[in-house]
Formats: sequence, C-alpha cells, structure tokens
Amino acid sequence: MAAILEMQAITKEFPGVKALDGVTLAVEEGEIHALVGENGAGKSTLMKVLSGVYPHGSYSGRILFDGQEKRFQAIADSEREGIVIIHQELALVPLLSVGENIFLGNERARRGVIDWRETNARAAELLAQVGLREHPETKVDDLGLGKQQLVEIAKALSKNVRLLILDEPTSSLNEQDSDKLLELLAEFRRRGVTSILISHKLNEISRVADTVTVLRDGAAVARLDCADGISEDEIIRHMVGRGLEDRYPPRSPRIGEVAMEVRDWTVRHPLHPERKAVDRVGFHVRRGEVLGIAGLMGAGRTELAMSLFGRSWGRDATGEVLIDGAPADTSTVARAIRAGLAYVTEDRKTYGLVLDESIRRNVPLAKLDSIADGWRVDPAREAALAERYRARLNIKSASIEQECVNLSGGNQQKVVLSKWLHADPEILILDEPTRGIDVGAKFEIYCVIRDLAAAGKAVVVISSELPELLGITDRLHVMNEGRFVAEMPTAEASQERIMAAIVKSSREAA
Repeated sequence: MAAILEMQAITKEFPGVKALDGVTLAVEEGEIHALVGENGAGKSTLMKVLSGVYPHGSYSGRILFDGQEKRFQAIADSEREGIVIIHQELALVPLLSVGENIFLGNERARRGVIDWRETNARAAELLAQVGLREHPETKVDDLGLGKQQLVEIAKALSKNVRLLILDEPTSSLNEQDSDKLLELLAEFRRRGVTSILISHKLNEISRVADTVTVLRDGAAVARLDCADGISEDEIIRHMVGRGLEDRYPPRSPRIGEVAMEVRDWTVRHPLHPERKAVDRVGFHVRRGEVLGIAGLMGAGRTELAMSLFGRSWGRDATGEVLIDGAPADTSTVARAIRAGLAYVTEDRKTYGLVLDESIRRNVPLAKLDSIADGWRVDPAREAALAERYRARLNIKSASIEQECVNLSGGNQQKVVLSKWLHADPEILILDEPTRGIDVGAKFEIYCVIRDLAAAGKAVVVISSELPELLGITDRLHVMNEGRFVAEMPTAEASQERIMAAIVKSSREAA
C-alpha cells in the first residue's frame, strides 16, 4: 500500500527547547495510524507542522502528500488538500449554534445568503454520524465539554477529508461515546479515509490502529505494525524508555472519620431552571479515603462538584454541606477554600490556569497570602514556591518562567494540581484529573492522590475511565441523570456492575 503522507527529518525548535528532532513519519493510505508518546514528546507539535499551524519556514524538513512536496502556510492550505486536524483544544464559538459552528467558514449559502434549512439538515446528518442527538440550533455554550468535542468531529467531517488527524479525541468522552467514535474511525477506514490518532488510551490504540509510531523526547523511536501483535506494555516501554510494572501505585488505606458530608444537594440548570441537574444527592467522604464518582457524560458529576465548590455552576442550590461534622459555608469560592475544600476542574485551560502567565505566577494563585508581605507578593518566595512544586510534580518546562499555554497537557495538569496542593485543602475534588495525559504522568498523579490520602486528606475522584476508578479508589458512587443510583466498595465493583446500575436506573426512570 502506498504512503499518502511522508514527513521527513522534521525539526522544530522553540526558545530553549527542541520540540522535534529529525522526526520521520510515513502513513499509508486508508490506515489508522496511531501516534503515541509521553506528554511533551512532540506529538501535537508534529501535527501542527503537518497542518500548517506552524508554517513552512518555521521548521526544517519536508512534507510529502500524495508524493508531492507541500509547503503549507496556514490551516486553510492543508484543508484544501483534504488534511483536517481536530485539536485537543476546542475551536468552537460558544455563542453560535452547533450548525453555525460546523459550517463556520464553509457556509451553506445561495447567492450570498445562508441557507439555514440546508445548514441544519446537513448538520443533523453529521451529528448523527458522531452519535450526538442535539438539535443543530442548540447553542454550543449549552453543551458539556464531551459533546463539544463531538461537534468538533462533526465539523471536520463536513469538509472533504482524505487525512483526518484526531488529537486526543476521546479524552473528554466516557467509554460508551468513545466506543462509538472508534467504530466511526473504523467505518472511515472502510471508506478509504486515512486517520492519524493521537491518544493516551492504549486500549484504544490496540483496538483500532494498524500502525503505531512512538515519539520520545522529540524523536521517533519506534514504528510498530499491529498486525504482528503488540501489547500495551511494549508500547509503554518504547514511550517511557522503561517498563511500567503496575499502572496504579500500591496503597494501604487508613480510613478515618468523616471529613465531609453532603445532604440533599439539589441544583438547577442555570439556563433551564425547570431542570434539576443535581437532584437530592447525599454522600460522605472520610479522611484517608479516595471516593470515586462514576457515570456517563451528562450524569451531573461535574455540575455536582462545581456547585459544591462555591456554587461555581448552576442556580438555586439547596442542601447542606458539613465539614468535620459542622455546617460549612461554601456559598462562594473564597469561602469554600477557607472551609478546606479544593476543586481541580476537568477544563484546565478555561478554569484551571491563567494560560498566558508563567508557572511561577500560576502556582500560588489559590493561596497568594502565603507569599505576600501585606498586599505585595514577594517575588523571591513566589519563585521558590514554583521551583519546589516544579520539582515535586516533575513539571517538564524550560523554567518556571515558561508560560502555561506552551506546556503539554500533562504538565498543565501538574501546574493545576500544584496550585491546589499549595492551598493545603482537607477535601480535594478531582474532576477527570488524568484527561489527555500519558501513562507515565498518570502514574505520577495517582501517586499524588495516594500520598494525599495517606496524609489524612479526603479525596473525591470523578472519572470517565472506569479502570482508573477501579484502580485508585476505595469506594464508588454511581451517578445517573442527576442522582446517585448505586454505592459499592471498590473491591466489590466491576465495569459491568457499574454499567448495570446506570442501565437499571434509566429503565426505572422511564
């Protein structure tokens, strides 16, 4: 089979960092080609070179597409050739409708006037292909992060695609929706569409990829043919340069008294007040315990977490929060922090970081008074704090002065964690803490969670990855349609039991 794409000796440098070092990549027509590596290995950078985000002249090396050299100066140039990239960072206009976003820059028009009937009809067809049932006139801002990712994929499908690049497309999706997307990629392969899949979910790679290229420290270190049979452990060895014996660090839980109890917590949707996004939820978490919350996308998990943390989401919140047995005021973010609560958001780029600021400026944000003399931040203490957490969490960067926007996703997540670890909370809620993060960085974050629990903190983990919840938690709640529908010790839990609880509750509510 002929190569549709060849990237030859690609080298790309940023100030102080060689992001790509002579990378060569060959992708055959009609295959699903997986690109894997640790955060910061150069995967996204390589695809941005290919798609014209980094224009010709800003890197060295050659790009051949259909055997002809291409010198893309912008995304529009690569899209004209049928190369479409879906970035990990969403590129949607929140206040426009789903249909408007899908055809933005590629409008369905007659004589200069947009044909809304055709726009919405075609958008509905594309949404159906990605398993999204929302109406095309729905505003994107009203969708959750996972559904917005599906809109991005539908937007890519609206173009004349020959090579589809997906950068962590399932990172914000639950397993059910991820399965649908992988099936869709397999269907594209049958139609002759070539795909490049960047993913940290190695089970997905093993399931759908034909070929795997592994990047490490900006260089291509292995090309693996899946027809020969490859294991996840083999991929990991190439990625990290060593074996990873255990995906989850061992724990010996010492569970103490109840740290936080939530009673009859109810929150209404901010735009649709007739709808209860969280409906009479009650739970507790103990010191030294890691409590997991499982559920499908849209179950209300993030809405629950954000509303508990200073009522950051929703309206008309009612119910009671008790910390160490006493009623706690969590009505604002500042009061929630003072009460000992912290929340690590699933959307680190929007809510977790000030992206155009440095690591040094981001780390102290949740507890600025710790490095201040009165109203003035002490630069030396600020720098020392950032350096301490940079070393503690192994944040890979040129220095603490590097802007967070230029960090890989995993290192951005470590900065967010550093910010909240510095605040020294008693109860830490982690919402999709390893979304879009490689196996090595995941293990490091799991170790942080283990150490927090060992120190007597109470940890709540929300995750769409059921193996992750089964690997790191002590007890699980299952959430569906705004309610907790099952509770079980993790030792007695399984993916099948969790999904059965969700299906049963949906059937009973029908």
